[in-house]
Amino acid sequence: MARVTIEDCLRRVENRFFLLHAVARRVRQMRQNAQYWAGSPQGEDIVTALREIAAGKINIEAKESEDQEEK
Repeated sequence: MARVTIEDCLRRVENRFFLLHAVARRVRQMRQNAQYWAGSPQGEDIVTALREIAAGKINIEAKESEDQEEK
């Protein structure tokens, strides 16, 4: 399988910090026995989460903070 890169994921996510939080959340889900959406669970959970994001299998939306909504 081809290597997944951060650049592949950044095409789907607005910035690298948001990507970090999305990957961490997905890894926690996988470790709680969530279904894998891209590939098999042979590799590391982090790599699998990055592959899912790069493949567009995960819908990621940024939330507006409540402080910005009040202004």
